[in-house]
Amino acid sequence: MDIFKTKVNRGNLLFRLTYLTRRWRKVLDAEFQSSDLTDATWRPLLHLHILGEDIRQKDLAASLGIEGPSLVRLIDSLITKGLIERSEDARDRRAKLLRLTPEGLKLVGHIRKTVTGLEEGVFGSFNDNELAQFADFVQRLESSVIDARERHKR
Repeated sequence: MDIFKTKVNRGNLLFRLTYLTRRWRKVLDAEFQSSDLTDATWRPLLHLHILGEDIRQKDLAASLGIEGPSLVRLIDSLITKGLIERSEDARDRRAKLLRLTPEGLKLVGHIRKTVTGLEEGVFGSFNDNELAQFADFVQRLESSVIDARERHKR
């Protein structure tokens, strides 16, 4: 059974979005495999680039959805490869800041070019208005999920 042929309803919409996200990551992983980039390499670099310069490790971990200890091993590997640098936060010496190296920035350029090409293929049948509506929907949905999470924390 193809999950995308089932009728859309509130009961399965988030499930379908999760499934879609997994399928998209498989497309990206397959594409990056030919460049010898693994999920553990391209995702943190792309997230770090999107988040900006001097990002705290904990913020990168949250963005990637992984636990701190797993991130530390990953960061150590990316530092060894010369793709990122780690430094102390002058405001809080316990916190570590991350930034891309020039080599990391170069690799992110390749990653972004690849992702953009794939996105153009995926979004090619949608017009600008449809994409704007979808972006608005996703943003509102993210806010609703954050609100739900906050309510459950209390």
